Amino acid sequence: MDDRQRYDRATAHLEPPFAVLDLAALRANAADMTRRARGKPIRVASKSIRSRPVLQRILAMDGYTGTMAYTLPEALWLASTGLRDILVAYPTADRTAMTRLTTDPRAAREITLMVDRTDHLDLIETATAGLRDRHEIRLCLDVDAGYTALGGRLRAGALRSPVRDADQAADLAADIAKRPGLRLTGVMAYEAQIAGVGDDPPGHPLTARAIRWMQARSRRELILRRGRIVQAVRQFADLEFVNGGGTGSLATTTREKAVTELTAGSGFYHPRLFDFYRGFTGRPAALFALPVVRRPAPGVATVLGGGYTASGTPGPDRLPQPYLPCGLRYDPREGAGEVQTPLIGQPAEDLRLGDRVWFRHAKAGELCERFATLHLIDGDEIVDEVPTYRGEGRTFL
Repeated sequence: MDDRQRYDRATAHLEPPFAVLDLAALRANAADMTRRARGKPIRVASKSIRSRPVLQRILAMDGYTGTMAYTLPEALWLASTGLRDILVAYPTADRTAMTRLTTDPRAAREITLMVDRTDHLDLIETATAGLRDRHEIRLCLDVDAGYTALGGRLRAGALRSPVRDADQAADLAADIAKRPGLRLTGVMAYEAQIAGVGDDPPGHPLTARAIRWMQARSRRELILRRGRIVQAVRQFADLEFVNGGGTGSLATTTREKAVTELTAGSGFYHPRLFDFYRGFTGRPAALFALPVVRRPAPGVATVLGGGYTASGTPGPDRLPQPYLPCGLRYDPREGAGEVQTPLIGQPAEDLRLGDRVWFRHAKAGELCERFATLHLIDGDEIVDEVPTYRGEGRTFL
């Protein structure tokens, strides 16, 4: 029985649209990532999961510990449900949430905030000034891990932190050490230009060579710079962790002595954008099904909905992939539509009204913002039904 037959059989009683999670694929992807991590613990990026029961399921697996949240309100909610060791990967300006954090002893113990400049420290102190029973706030220093060359004219990597070298990191660490109620416990440097950029884009051999050239040089440069930064920061703080890496860089980042833990998220679901890496091959785990509702012309099958475009630079690679049956593609004049999507290609000729077309989202967790429930499939049957963040009434972004 192939995947399409398994999914159709398992969900025969459901009316699409709906989303599913293939547990066998999830387990295989998780095992592959722990193998590539070579013994270093992996923190789970919640933005790529966005389902609390699935987060808990992953954290129960060997090799995974701690969560990387994306907003402080999300982290506070996760902590209230029992999750521990939560790193908020992006700085916050939410004064109400900061007040909740500093007055809740359990949350203050389990949550670490991200900072990259003194303005963040000032904002935290202002938001929490005068509070009674104020608890110490844990902080992590975000470091720019991007690659630059040609005097800065060439840059690859996310525009995150202004802190780039050891002196800048040491200055901010020294400032934190002087402020009562704040404690620096970690350093993070996320190499997005390696972890989040596939090095094998199909049909573009010259682009692939350029990406590999950049990534090889970025890895060598970052090993030295990250090590110097951590050494400098340790003069002012007793660091509990140094976080690095992502799904696409686990195997290389784990070799760095300065890095004590890794992060992964997209690799669990293995969305479309993660097909284009030479270093690993995952199994698509998260999918959604849309029903065929029209046959407007020979060789065309129109499904309901479909315009679930992923974030990032707009382009065809941000559209969901018509996955099963294999060989379907978008009409170039319409693409993925808000309420309907015509699909063309040989398999469209055989589709009938009510048949399912299975899609993969371009990115991972954003799929869960479209659906309240994930149906968990093992083999050819649904073994559980769990809520997404949206299904629990939580929309943090």
